[in-house]
Amino acid sequence: MFLLFFVLWVVFNGQFTFEIAVFGIIISLAMHAFICRFMNFSLKRDLSLIRCFFYFLYFSFILIIEIIKANLVMAKFIIIKQEYELHPVIIKMNTCLETRICRVLLANSITLTPGTITISLSGNELIIHAIDESLAIEDDGDFIFEKILLKMEKIGKGVKS
Repeated sequence: MFLLFFVLWVVFNGQFTFEIAVFGIIISLAMHAFICRFMNFSLKRDLSLIRCFFYFLYFSFILIIEIIKANLVMAKFIIIKQEYELHPVIIKMNTCLETRICRVLLANSITLTPGTITISLSGNELIIHAIDESLAIEDDGDFIFEKILLKMEKIGKGVKS
């Protein structure tokens, strides 16, 4: 959080001089100390948020790759639709994600991928519609989105907010 405060200080000042850097460090330290004291924040929480941020970047990269792959499959369905008959399926998938935000992120990631949509999210159960069985998600515990989100949850568990 200190680093974020310092970067914001420099950006809002529009230039970088020695005086701005010194005042930025002092003000950033004061704000960080205030947040740690009165808002239950800590250096340990800072480090876990940084680690989660890198996992989130990885998650976003994988999501973009999956969206591109699904778009290619959907384009193939559109181009050769006369030769190929679609077989829509509805899948029930149980997730072992514990936090609501991770379950919602998983459901939205599935919906963002062309050819699939999350119909329902109730507790740990997702109901997913796929436009073809080739796009169906296997409930075998080998789902990359879920694996990354589980790692993010594990990092977040060690730090109380």
